[in-house]
Amino acid sequence: MNPPAIEGGTPVRRKEDFLVFGQPEIREDEINEVIDTLKSKWIGTGPKTLKFEELFSKYIDPSGRTYATAVSSCTAALHLSLKALDIEVGDEVLTTPLSFVATANAIVHSGAKPIFVDIDRETFNINPNLIENNINESTKAIIPVHFAGRPCEMDKIMDISSRYNLKVIEDAAHAIESKYKSKKIGTIGDLTCFSFYATKNLTTAEGGMITTKNKTLADKVRNLSLHGLSADAWSRYSDLGYKHYLATTHGFKYNLTDLHSSLGIHQLSRINENLKKRERIWKIYNSAFKDLPVIFSKEDLENLHSRHLYKLILNLDELRITRDQFLDALHRENIGCGVHYIPIHLHPAYQKYGYKTGDFPNAEFIGERTVSIPLSPTLRDNDINDVINSVTKILSYYRR
Repeated sequence: MNPPAIEGGTPVRRKEDFLVFGQPEIREDEINEVIDTLKSKWIGTGPKTLKFEELFSKYIDPSGRTYATAVSSCTAALHLSLKALDIEVGDEVLTTPLSFVATANAIVHSGAKPIFVDIDRETFNINPNLIENNINESTKAIIPVHFAGRPCEMDKIMDISSRYNLKVIEDAAHAIESKYKSKKIGTIGDLTCFSFYATKNLTTAEGGMITTKNKTLADKVRNLSLHGLSADAWSRYSDLGYKHYLATTHGFKYNLTDLHSSLGIHQLSRINENLKKRERIWKIYNSAFKDLPVIFSKEDLENLHSRHLYKLILNLDELRITRDQFLDALHRENIGCGVHYIPIHLHPAYQKYGYKTGDFPNAEFIGERTVSIPLSPTLRDNDINDVINSVTKILSYYRR
């Protein structure tokens, strides 16, 4: 057996062909749309952002009952959603410790305190059976995160929110395509926040979207997203005629530009096509890794998974290396990878809340064993084979 490159063996890929993790698929349609936007001279928030919002709203809810507001990031979407719901100092918001820090950071920036609820080790999502234990008179909202694209148990979460009069903001950064039973993610909670970051299933380089069925909330987040002004730039300066504006509240600079929306319009048109590509790769990986020292979760047959992240959960009891040593070895094979995530409560910024190692054992179990490997629709068959060969070589070599 050729040993891993980190042990002196020959890498699976050449260094100059390093396989970047999460590389987006950008086609000529996007490029031409961006050029058209540049030539139009309207590169800020304008007609193409409006078009993107309309298309996204129809994608999420063909009935037309869901509003969509484009913003500069999912982090902005979360922050705006919390502010629109009047979450403030002294309030508490329940969420998962197994997410990107942005989820909790948005809570902190709203003035509230994040209260973590451990995950279900099988789904990686917040465990709804533990939520009620953390509710008190200061609790105002729940932010469930649809981890890797697998929908949370929204029936249970919505039932709890109804009984305790809590608001629900869904963090759907991973879950653009996902469905919970017959319901599209984006139509269930009070507000839902999506991400269009460079590595996401739909990318605008940077960007996000807020959806809601509540027109009052939709108007509020739109107003807050651009300084609290009564009219956006397109309304003020377009050929419809100049309009004065007033700041009706203390808002933020969270708008999405037409340059970004030019990408989103065409990315959205291929969303289902790309999901099928990722589903194919997912099945190939499952078959290739089934006999290796990794821990598999049961497939969610009831809901639609967006297949945003393919996570290897290393069975460390059967390996002679740690997860971080595996990451180093995979990198030496010239295969990109990621960690999703180090649990939020273990980050130094969250130590001030009194959290410590051992508080959320399931999140920590996954956090120290997880590796995300390439799952982009841009992957060719030889790329997929290189990922499989690299993972197999490393795990086989270091197996106890």
